[in-house]
Amino acid sequence: MYPDMMKAAVEWQRATMAGARMMISAGTVIQVRVAQMAMGTMKPVEATRMVFEKPSAFMRGTEAAMRAMAGHKGYGAVMEAALAPIEASAGANARRLSSKTLTKGKRRRS
Repeated sequence: MYPDMMKAAVEWQRATMAGARMMISAGTVIQVRVAQMAMGTMKPVEATRMVFEKPSAFMRGTEAAMRAMAGHKGYGAVMEAALAPIEASAGANARRLSSKTLTKGKRRRS
């Protein structure tokens, strides 16, 4: 009984942390992209990426969740599987956009 409870608790903790990381990354991405739109510096490639990346990540998450459900992994593992592609996409965007934003503002020393 207790090993099953601990397994479920760990699965939910992992899913919760994945959700938190995803929300932090999404906030960063939204902040940078809104700033780009407001300043008129958003490139068409970035605008296109902004639209087309979401359905792909959500569909991969749905597939992963269905696979976890079919494998009787438990609800926490299903949530973790569903969030993994979205978290990965949001995290990659946050790193990419943050590095561009941070390096753009730096001045070179002569």
